[in-house]
Amino acid sequence: MDSVAATNRSPLRSTAAALAARRSSPALPNRVVASRSGVAQFGKAQRFGSVRITTTARAQSGNAGRSVTEERQRAMADGQMLLNYSPGKAFPLGVSQAGSGLNFALFSQHASSVTLCIKLPTRASQDEGNTEIVEFALDCQKNKTGDIWHVSVEGLPTSGVLYGYRVNGPQGWGQGHRFDSNIILLDPYAKLVAGRNYFGVDSDKPSQSFGTYDFDSSAFDWGVDYQLPNLPETDLVIYEMNVRAFTADESSGLDQAVRGSYLGFIDKIPHLLELGVNAVELLPVFEFDELEFKRYSNPRDHMVNTWGYSTINFFAPMTRYASAGGGPLAASRELKQMVKALHNAGIEVILDVVYNHTNEADDANPYVTSFRGIDNKVYYMLDPNNNAQLLNFSGCGNTLNCNHPVVMELILDSLRHWVKEYHIDGFRFDLASVLCRGLDGSPLDAPPLIKEIAKDSVLSRCKIIAEPWDCGGLYLVGRFPNWDRWAEWNGKYRDDIRRFIKGDPGMKGVLATRVSGSADLYQVNKRKPHHGVNFIIAHDGFTLCDLVSYNLKHNDANGESGRDGCNDNFSWNCGVEGETNDRNVLALRSRQMKNFHVALMISQGTPMMLMGDEYGHTRYGNNNSYGHDTCINNFQWGQLEERRYGHFRFFSEMIKFRQNHPMLKRDRFLNKDDVTWHEDCWDNLESKFLAFTIHDHNSGGDIYLAFNAHDYFVDAVIPPAPHHKRWNRVVDTNLESPNDIVPEGAPFTGSGYRIAPYSSILLKATP
Repeated sequence: MDSVAATNRSPLRSTAAALAARRSSPALPNRVVASRSGVAQFGKAQRFGSVRITTTARAQSGNAGRSVTEERQRAMADGQMLLNYSPGKAFPLGVSQAGSGLNFALFSQHASSVTLCIKLPTRASQDEGNTEIVEFALDCQKNKTGDIWHVSVEGLPTSGVLYGYRVNGPQGWGQGHRFDSNIILLDPYAKLVAGRNYFGVDSDKPSQSFGTYDFDSSAFDWGVDYQLPNLPETDLVIYEMNVRAFTADESSGLDQAVRGSYLGFIDKIPHLLELGVNAVELLPVFEFDELEFKRYSNPRDHMVNTWGYSTINFFAPMTRYASAGGGPLAASRELKQMVKALHNAGIEVILDVVYNHTNEADDANPYVTSFRGIDNKVYYMLDPNNNAQLLNFSGCGNTLNCNHPVVMELILDSLRHWVKEYHIDGFRFDLASVLCRGLDGSPLDAPPLIKEIAKDSVLSRCKIIAEPWDCGGLYLVGRFPNWDRWAEWNGKYRDDIRRFIKGDPGMKGVLATRVSGSADLYQVNKRKPHHGVNFIIAHDGFTLCDLVSYNLKHNDANGESGRDGCNDNFSWNCGVEGETNDRNVLALRSRQMKNFHVALMISQGTPMMLMGDEYGHTRYGNNNSYGHDTCINNFQWGQLEERRYGHFRFFSEMIKFRQNHPMLKRDRFLNKDDVTWHEDCWDNLESKFLAFTIHDHNSGGDIYLAFNAHDYFVDAVIPPAPHHKRWNRVVDTNLESPNDIVPEGAPFTGSGYRIAPYSSILLKATP
């Protein structure tokens, strides 16, 4: 084997040594003259390799990166551009300023040749279907240090240039290689990506993705009084959301040019403040191709990838989230404006990041844009027993080789970039169990990448959250390697709360464990309750409204005959499947949604809710709606207004109640003095009623809670209020708005409370 792991060779160390050895032998620069007419002349080219002009025809099929090459001589014309080139340096990877030039550096351990392809801003053809590219073939003797290929070019504009690479190497499929020099590949370290500018516009597809850069613009002005929120983890209330879907709908009232954009998002920050959340967890904002399903004829080619879990590049913001088709520079600037506005509102920004796989699909229908063509054997996990086919622990056709030293450094560099450049506050790692696998896919007890993320100084202020499972069966809820830093999506909380609220038997004791902070999962070493991210609903699966409206998923619109999406939803339709006008069913569904929200907001741990649940958004039973750029996913502002003084008010007030009561968000697990369980039949599997009092040791402002998941009334005995206090009713989910939640409390007298079927109550002790 010739992999890094097999030879025990670090490409980074070998590169550094080679670079040091070269310092005493400077190379003479070579010169290229490029003109606006597409002419390239060069001197001493034999020392550098070759320079050629390439005509790249915009593809009309799925092979968007494939080009037709013509070697041709041209006459010189006016407007020449003088380009000087020299060997350059190996670090940093990507494009950087080096003296008076620009340095290009690309890792590829197994490549035999690398060609830098540059598309100058003045070189676009009048025919938009064809553009011309200057290509520099790198000399493996002079332009390579260790496993890094590099070149410095003087004379290039310091912004507006598009670039990529052609990479060739061994053709042995069985050895894990997938080189194809016909394809211009995207630099994994490109900080900006240029391609299509408008989201989901079929006329722009398919499109070549190029790296680009901007060394001209002044640094972004974060403001004199600007501060990071730096919220304690105990205080977080996370709102999972999609940037585009938040304002894409016409009901947002925004101008069409800013709908679905970073700038459009800013206009709706007041809604987040009114709701009461203080952290947004954004579905992927790394560059992705929303039209990837349309590359070839297939059952999903009618869909648009709106969720974005198909990363093309790990450093560049999603270009088509810029307003008015502004392009990559505008996307970068406007994302910073959005983060700044959120921070000024006291709201943290957590990114949902996808380092478990890329957009490049599987070996059956590959989508070669970057990593696969640069060094497939390094970047992806392969099956040596099956013709070096890509291993698939992600469910998306490939698995990033996260604990390979080079890939690990790429991921760390990416995370640091988002923190330093965009002031991101935290990250949620999609299918994070993949990051716990070794080079052969086997689980690791102490994954190097997970440890490095936990220990990294730049990331030390960040929230780091794992989705602790993958599609290969590595389920690590409560067991995720954590170094006392990593938090986890608590999938057991989701399932157990769903089962209790809908009335499954035998769930009372489990409910008590979950609302107490899941000590059975997280009370280990120095972990805290907030390391468990409690959620009932997330982007994948039913919305909260659909959870109480559908017994079965309804995914026919996805084109896979209903085979996609989870079958185990622990949902209950309250008597009718789907849409209905039955008032009794609608009332029950409303109660159930409020019951779920009460449980979430009174639980120890970090609560997370999904965008749209605050007004009862429906996807009409689709529990895997990743491919619908429609009202199925888009926030419906009109429905919010219709339900503002009912459903929305309840959700908002319940969030604010949590924020105002520190006893609901302790930084330690509950002990016997913190809670009294009003229960004497824990072993009764048919009991679906649970009542308890959470004690306030500071002011005696105890909170009494009761959840009734029976289909009949329960007469609960209310314990005496603390000394010099009386009980006030804050919540009764059986009551109509505004009596369902009374933040200041409604006076309550007596020693009993008749709790309605499928409802919950909350009493607060006040003077």
